[in-house]
Amino acid sequence: MGSDVEADRLMRSARVQLGLMMFLQYAIWGAWAPVLSSYMLNDLGFSGSEVGWIYALLPLATIVAPLIGGQVADRWFASEKVIAFLQLGGGVLLLLAARITDFGTLAVVMLVYCLLYAPTLALTNSVAMINMEDSEKEFGAIRVWGTLGWIAAGWMLTGWRWFGESGSLPAMQGDMLFLAGLLSLAMGLQAFLLPHTPPQKEGVSPWAFLESFKMLKVRDFAVFVGITFVVATELEFYYILTAPFLESEAIGVSSRNIPAVMTIAQFAEIFVMAFLLSWSLKRYGMRRTLAIGVVAWPIRYIIFAIGSPAWLVIASLALHGFCYVFFFVAAFIYVDKVAPPDIRASAQSLIAIIALGFGRFLGSLFAGWVRDLFTTEAGTNWTYVFLVPCALTIFCAVAFLLFFREESKPIATATA
Repeated sequence: MGSDVEADRLMRSARVQLGLMMFLQYAIWGAWAPVLSSYMLNDLGFSGSEVGWIYALLPLATIVAPLIGGQVADRWFASEKVIAFLQLGGGVLLLLAARITDFGTLAVVMLVYCLLYAPTLALTNSVAMINMEDSEKEFGAIRVWGTLGWIAAGWMLTGWRWFGESGSLPAMQGDMLFLAGLLSLAMGLQAFLLPHTPPQKEGVSPWAFLESFKMLKVRDFAVFVGITFVVATELEFYYILTAPFLESEAIGVSSRNIPAVMTIAQFAEIFVMAFLLSWSLKRYGMRRTLAIGVVAWPIRYIIFAIGSPAWLVIASLALHGFCYVFFFVAAFIYVDKVAPPDIRASAQSLIAIIALGFGRFLGSLFAGWVRDLFTTEAGTNWTYVFLVPCALTIFCAVAFLLFFREESKPIATATA
C-alpha cells in the first residue's frame, strides 16, 4: 500500500514538472515569434525578405541541431541535463539580441540562439512521452501547458506595453526578445527538476538517427512526411505575416494589443487539445484526425485573403486550434506510435528536420518574398499574399486524403 502511494505521488510530481516544462518551452517561443516580424518591419525598417531570413534561422537550426540533440539524448546524456544547458545559454543570447538594431548582427546572434533552442523542441516531446504510460492518451493533457505558456507570454507582453505607455514601467526596445530571454533562463533552471530520463543504450545501432532515416522507406510514412513538409512551409505565412496583417489599416489592431489578440489562436488550441484531440483519436483514428487538421489550413487562409469583415478575420485565428493541434501535435503522437522504442527521440528529430526544418526554412524565405512581391509604396496587397498559402494547403489536403494510410504498429528498421 505504501509503495503504491509513493508511486502515485511521484507520478503526480512528474506530471507537474512535465507540464511546467511545456509551459516554459512554448512561453519562450510565444514571447517573440508572433510579434518580432512587426517590430522588424515597422521599428527597425527591415524588408520582408530580411524578416523572412531572421525567421528562417530557427528552421535552419532545426535541420541540424535536433538531429544531434536527439542522438545525444538517445545514447549519451540524460535529456533533462541537455535541455538545461541549451536553455541557459539561449537565455543569455536573447537578452543580447534585444539590444541589437542592425540586420547582420541580429542575424548572427539569432542563428546561434536558434542552434541552442531548436533541439529542445524535439527533446521536450521525447522527455514527456518517455515518462508516460500511454502517450496517445496522456500527451495532449501535458502539451496543453505549452499552449498556456504561449498565451501567458502574449498577455505578459501586452501588459508590459500597456504599463510602458502609462509610464509605470520603462518602455524597452526589443521587449519581446528580452521577455523570451528571462523565460529561457527560468526553464534552464527548471530542467534540473525534470524526471530523470537517461539515454537508451540497448538499441541495435549506436547511431540512432541513422535508423530513423530508414523509416522513410515505408511508403505511407514517406507520404506523411512529405505532406507535413509542404504544410510546414505554409505555417510561416501565419507566424511571420499575421501580426503585420492585423496591424494593417484593413484590420486595425494596435501594436500594443497584438500579442494578446493573437492568443485567440492558443485559447482555441487549449480547447481542441484538452477536449477534442484524444476524443478524435479514439473515435476517428489517426488518419481522420490528421485529415481534419490539414483541411482547416486552407479555410483559414481563405478568410485572411478575403480580409473582411475585420471581426471575422480576428475570429478565424481560432482555426489555429484545429490547424496546429489536429495536424502537428497529432503528427508527433503518430511518430511516437510507429517509431521503434530505442530511436523515438531521433524519430521526433527526423520530423523536425524534414518538415519543421527544411519546410519552415523554405517557408520563411517564401513568405518574406511573397510579402515583398505584393508590396508597393501604396502598401501590401494582403489578398494576393494569402491566396498563395491557400492554394498550396488545398493541394496538401487533397494529396493527404488520396495517398496516406495509417501505420498501426512500429516500423521495423533493424537489419539482421
